Amino acid sequence: MKRRIGILTAGGDCPGLNAAIRGVARASYNMFDAEFVGIRDGYKGLIKGEYKEMTQSDFSGILTLGGTILGTSRQPYRTMRKIEEDKVDKVAAMKANYKKMKLDCLITLGGNGTHKTANLLAEEGLNVIGLPKTIDNDIWGTDVTFGFHTAVDIATEVIDRIHTTANSHGRVLIVEIMGNKAGWLTLFSGVAGGADVILLPEIPYNLNSVLEAVEGRAKKQKRRFSIIAVAEGAMTTKEAGMKGKERNALRAKEPYMSVSYRVADQISKETGFECRVVVPGHFQRGGSPSPYDRILATRFGVQAARLIREEHYGMAVAQIGDIVTQNPLKEVAGKSKLVPPDHQMVNFARSMGIKFGNE
Repeated sequence: MKRRIGILTAGGDCPGLNAAIRGVARASYNMFDAEFVGIRDGYKGLIKGEYKEMTQSDFSGILTLGGTILGTSRQPYRTMRKIEEDKVDKVAAMKANYKKMKLDCLITLGGNGTHKTANLLAEEGLNVIGLPKTIDNDIWGTDVTFGFHTAVDIATEVIDRIHTTANSHGRVLIVEIMGNKAGWLTLFSGVAGGADVILLPEIPYNLNSVLEAVEGRAKKQKRRFSIIAVAEGAMTTKEAGMKGKERNALRAKEPYMSVSYRVADQISKETGFECRVVVPGHFQRGGSPSPYDRILATRFGVQAARLIREEHYGMAVAQIGDIVTQNPLKEVAGKSKLVPPDHQMVNFARSMGIKFGNE
């Protein structure tokens, strides 16, 4: 029985998307009679009906390629059921184009928002399977997402390289790592890169604790420098008690580009230490995927193909332990996997003397 499969990548790009696309396609071609429709630029393409017929050659030579051959875009889940200025009923349009493309199922590669929209479409009667990608590693129900380990490698290299210049100049170097709500990337790269202080969204910090850590290294340990890994979503204990709008309003009044610049300015003023901020930004999500992510993305793609063969839809692929499996989309959608303050990695880091700003 032939299966006509639509595939799209949504949200932010990350290493491993093309490896996952290739995994789905090659496994499908090998296991059953399959044909693929590539939907351009994520859900925007599904809404507008922008797609192309794909052949087996389209999936060749993309294993090591960063980004996504299908293109991507951000279509916020909160607006999916809203009729905006363009007067388009997005859900109705996606359902209509699914039928127009004559799809038997849809594969969505993305993060939390992508999975929420995938579940919405599943609830609307479409056959959907989600694959978890994000450098934030914050999708509920899976131990790891593809893209995460490559980003850890890149962020760790940035911290590694910062050590020499920090030591040479006797500076406090602050590296801002991606992660607005989840601190997994900052936690792992901070530990791997030998950061002295790690500030996460899930563990609100107290400035005095950060100052004590930096001054303690200088006075007690006679260290000329300190390295601080800061998640872009890190917040103070005061900010943690605020609602999002209140916190954003407070920060809008401050003269800082981000929390890292605020921390740097405060440390400099309070201690006299010279501080510098490094923001690797989108470097963390670009380029070729690591061997780990190539393998993980491929395994996820193969699992998606198996689910298609079994007509087991409404699922999100996941890895639990060393086993690739799946969870119902309805159980994944709307949930985030955040760093527990008592996570074993946090406790290991504390045992080595790494500070989290709440000591």
